[in-house]
Amino acid sequence: MTDPQTEKRIIRKTTFWATVLNFLLAVMKILTGIFGRSTALISDAVNSIGDVATAIAAMVAALFARKEKDADHQYGHEKYESMVSVFIGVALIISAFEIGKNAVFAIYRFIAEGAVIEPPSYVALIAAFATILVKEIMYRFTKKAAHKASSPALAAMAWDHRSDEFSSAGVVIGILGAMLGLTVLEPIASIAICLLIVRTGFRIIKMGFSGVVDQAADPATVAKIENVVREHPGVVKIDELKTRMFGMKLYVDLEIAVSNRLSVSQAHRIAEAIHDRIESELPDVKHIMIHVNPEH
Repeated sequence: MTDPQTEKRIIRKTTFWATVLNFLLAVMKILTGIFGRSTALISDAVNSIGDVATAIAAMVAALFARKEKDADHQYGHEKYESMVSVFIGVALIISAFEIGKNAVFAIYRFIAEGAVIEPPSYVALIAAFATILVKEIMYRFTKKAAHKASSPALAAMAWDHRSDEFSSAGVVIGILGAMLGLTVLEPIASIAICLLIVRTGFRIIKMGFSGVVDQAADPATVAKIENVVREHPGVVKIDELKTRMFGMKLYVDLEIAVSNRLSVSQAHRIAEAIHDRIESELPDVKHIMIHVNPEH
């Protein structure tokens, strides 16, 4: 299990680079969108500006979530991070709505008013391809960091990077279509990508809520815990096993039955050994409460 100080360093490093790169991408897309005559690329730049804000919010929440427990928060502060994941998901949906709204207006003006959609230049196309490449690198880097730091906020950021790739892919399609004479294809592609971003936003919100409402661990994790317990010498049966997610950490409440001929110290040693083995084999487990019952 990674210690809190190491997790903080990973989070700081990841969010710092996310903030810097998103800012640079936003500046690049605004400039190339203006000079390259691409409204889709300018809209995509707005999304990158939003990513700067969400990266900063994710860093603040993730670091705050790793504060030591205190008298008012005896179980720690991890749920703050899950709450920020919900914020990131909502921000994604709002940004998708704004981009989609602009695209709808562009299509309406094209159809109803005969407005001319000026075709973009190659510089806009190059910028869109560069964005996809950078965002894929950021996605992989952030996803790996999220796993190391057990950070739902970083995991949400990783999916945000992946959704940005979809957005930029739509820009590429729109620009190519517009360069081939189908100028209305650019705003149409923007709308399609906005729908994908909304889907990602809801996925992130669901992930955030899972850490707030004490969702149980996945069946594979529960089965692994059960196997560890049942394989341990001295355990007669599992009376009860409950799990709950706390951010990206896992809490386990376990009741086991042992022979009623064992002493209290012997039963305690069995419980302690099971506790240590579960924590060593499942790094995401933060706390285990084991209650020992006499065999009926």
